[in-house]
Amino acid sequence: MSDQIKHECGIALIRLRKPLEYYRLKYGSWQYGINKLYLMMEKQHNRGQDGAGVVGVKVNMSPGQEYIFRHRSIDPNPILDVFAKVFKEFNYAKQNFPNAFPDPTWAKSNLPFAGELYLGHLRYGTYGRNSVESTHPVMRQNNWRSRNLALAGNFNLTNVDELFNLLVGLGQFPKGFNDTVTVLEKIGHFLDEENELLFRQYKNEGYANAEISPLIEKNIDIRKVLERASRDWDGGYTIGGIIGHGDAFVVRDPWGIRPAFYYYDDEVVVVASERPVIQTVMNTGWNSVNEIQPGHALIIKMDGTVNEEMVRVPQKRSSCSFERIYFSRGSDRDIYKERKKLGFLLAPTILKAIHNDLQNTVFSFIPNTAETAYLGMMEGIRADLLNWKKEKIHALGKTMTEDQIAEIISVEPRMEKVAIKDVKMRTFIADDISRDDLVSHVYDVTYGVVENQKDTLVVIDDSIVRGTTLKQSILKSLDRLKPKKIIIISSAPQIRYPDCYGIDMAILGKFVAFEAAITLLKEKGKSAVIDEVYRKCKDQQRLPKEEMVNYVKEIYRPFIDEEISAKIAQLLTPFDCKAEVEIVYQTVENLHIACPNDLGDWYFTGDYPTPGGNKVVNTSFINYIEGIDGRAY
Repeated sequence: MSDQIKHECGIALIRLRKPLEYYRLKYGSWQYGINKLYLMMEKQHNRGQDGAGVVGVKVNMSPGQEYIFRHRSIDPNPILDVFAKVFKEFNYAKQNFPNAFPDPTWAKSNLPFAGELYLGHLRYGTYGRNSVESTHPVMRQNNWRSRNLALAGNFNLTNVDELFNLLVGLGQFPKGFNDTVTVLEKIGHFLDEENELLFRQYKNEGYANAEISPLIEKNIDIRKVLERASRDWDGGYTIGGIIGHGDAFVVRDPWGIRPAFYYYDDEVVVVASERPVIQTVMNTGWNSVNEIQPGHALIIKMDGTVNEEMVRVPQKRSSCSFERIYFSRGSDRDIYKERKKLGFLLAPTILKAIHNDLQNTVFSFIPNTAETAYLGMMEGIRADLLNWKKEKIHALGKTMTEDQIAEIISVEPRMEKVAIKDVKMRTFIADDISRDDLVSHVYDVTYGVVENQKDTLVVIDDSIVRGTTLKQSILKSLDRLKPKKIIIISSAPQIRYPDCYGIDMAILGKFVAFEAAITLLKEKGKSAVIDEVYRKCKDQQRLPKEEMVNYVKEIYRPFIDEEISAKIAQLLTPFDCKAEVEIVYQTVENLHIACPNDLGDWYFTGDYPTPGGNKVVNTSFINYIEGIDGRAY
């Protein structure tokens, strides 16, 4: 993706199911768990670079001993910074207590993070301050272990206002107005209630207070706590949690919007946001890694037992297709195939755009994340070329010569790497003209591979959101090669609607597809459509979210996709660009063919899986018309 888009976030959870001594004997160190957590977080650094944090819990500690520990960081390299803090304490002990350090019993009694249960988080901040306080894991502390709660998640809720008022109605005084505080306090409230219910039960049965705490820890119903806490949540979420006595969970939204995968054997339970991370770190096969089902929670009890239980009734699966197109690591088996398929399905449209003139066309990709789609695109081009070769050879009949056959067979598409991102340019230059010139040189181009004023240059990208990088940098760089025409291919459809489930695409007015539609309406004398949509959005502003309709769809209705694509090309063409520019987008239909199990497409179609989505797009359009900056939820 040429436009830098952030998304929330990545999680990693590890629960050791054996005593620390077991890992020392088998793997040579009691640090097995924390080492695996580090690897899982490094392998997911693509999911968050604004901050990182870890929390560790020691199970079955005696009163008076510390059992829960946390480090968080917003350093430029937050993962490294967090684990440097963890291992600094280990290294100090290793140097000063060399005989005791290898002993897991000594380590557990004396060293922070020498435990059995870990939860890590990587943050991409799409909203709010990038501060340590807003970095996960967040905690709700208490003197009773079974009331201590640490949370880390990949989530975004659309109805924070409603949930905030529910907390106030419960008598709470929330310290912040955001979904992190809301989720923490909602789960914490029902965790408290579950503790109180069990305490009264065992008290009535005649148990002493000191006897009751272990009984609560053993029998607390995590599924019930999560069911009650999440009942009113509207949004996409994967939330991991640890309770102080050693229970842990990862819960996923009923629509499956945000991803979560797990693996367990008799030694360990691990959870991560992406499947190949678990495969790599645990050296296990694809079939051994399971997906947490929508509406379910993976619950790990303090004794190490594992169950996947339904927390909310699963809805129509709407898992995020952008995870497949761009966000998740391309090393996942299915994602790799799907990205190739996205490129493959574009081949007929591309051949039509170049009038089947392969001789005078150069194919390439930008940025590197588009390489897999590029491979699929070239497979599609070659498949069509193979049919052309067969037809040409058959047409020669019996009079064909070796030279003629060789000439036909030798025809191949021209594939080159025409652009390389040289450096991340810093915008330290103050004036706009100089800064724009600096940005236009972010990419180096390969001179001599494009024939001046004769060749068409076809370049595939993952997606086009705002188009800023395309206009300010990529097209200017490609134009230096002096092609006759530049065709930019997007392996994703046109992004038309804001996301409200964790992707940094929340402001409607920043989408180039929306800008193109608005421009077309004004140019064609249809500005009344804009006014009418605004009126409809205002009229339903105070309705319950369940009754709202996405009227923003009417902005696009007068135009076919190709009209909007043509206007986008016009808007993004730099004023001094000499080559003709065309932009070709993937279709929604082909997206569903390529990614059949992940049909969440609201940013393309406006079909939101939750009622809160319609509320967000409604508010986002109102904000656009009224000149209000910022996201709509």
